[in-house]
Amino acid sequence: MATGQIRQSLAGYYDVVTEDGEKYRTRARGNFRDRGIKPLVGDIVDFDVSDHDEGYILAVHDRKNSLVRPPVANIDTAIVVTAAAEPDFADNLLDRQLVAIEEFNIQPIIYFTKTDLLSPEKLAHLREVGAGYTKIGYPTYVPDDAFAPAGLAQLQAEFTGRLSVFMGQTGAGKSTLLNHILPELALETGEISQALSRGKHTTRMVGLHEINGGLVADTPGFSSYAVFNMEANELTQYFPEFDEASRNCRFRGCVHINEPGCAVKAGVEAGEFMQSRYTNYLAFYDLIINQKPDYRKKKK
Repeated sequence: MATGQIRQSLAGYYDVVTEDGEKYRTRARGNFRDRGIKPLVGDIVDFDVSDHDEGYILAVHDRKNSLVRPPVANIDTAIVVTAAAEPDFADNLLDRQLVAIEEFNIQPIIYFTKTDLLSPEKLAHLREVGAGYTKIGYPTYVPDDAFAPAGLAQLQAEFTGRLSVFMGQTGAGKSTLLNHILPELALETGEISQALSRGKHTTRMVGLHEINGGLVADTPGFSSYAVFNMEANELTQYFPEFDEASRNCRFRGCVHINEPGCAVKAGVEAGEFMQSRYTNYLAFYDLIINQKPDYRKKKK
């Protein structure tokens, strides 16, 4: 028996790479389905090493996180590809994405595309917005040209020692950015290609590629962010700057709306926090409060 990481998945086969770089093609044990276990790319697994051509995964180690789209486990970093134009930048959507990623305990990195379509004034404003997110602790890239070699090299420096995925809204340029970083992928881009390929996500190969001392998933994801899965009073912890400030609120459990002595509201009024972040926090809080329960969800 040996231990390794699933680097590629296709049609029930899993390519596992061991620490010494050996690759083995495996399948999951027959009872995995009965036990509700589905191995994912990124999983650390124990497997039978009797044959390089076909072994069997015997056990899947505990995951620190996993996503459905892309179907990857043990993710360290998510590059949130965000359009500066076409579609216009929407801070509400970006903050919604950041909350979703924070919920999985993944480090977000914000990368703006289509910046070449902005006027100098709008680009300067976007850089101010980017500086606000950098202050929170989110590495943020606002390049003059999203696909210039210098900007791509800077982004690739973030991959070292991490397992990274690309995600963002439809039309932001996730596939185009991945194509520039991994030209051999030739991912389909454009509205027509996206519409045609929408039904193929479940069968296409998902893989991890070694780049700059890290691993990058070749399948982008997270196009929609419909539901908040946390309770309303838990929302604060997914806004890191508010979560830190809340330690100084007068009341324990403050949700930063109507309570007196709220350090978060004081910080917003003092200009320490982005007004847009607080506005979106309030909007998300209301959405969670008014969200109808999804009875289709399986109880854990």
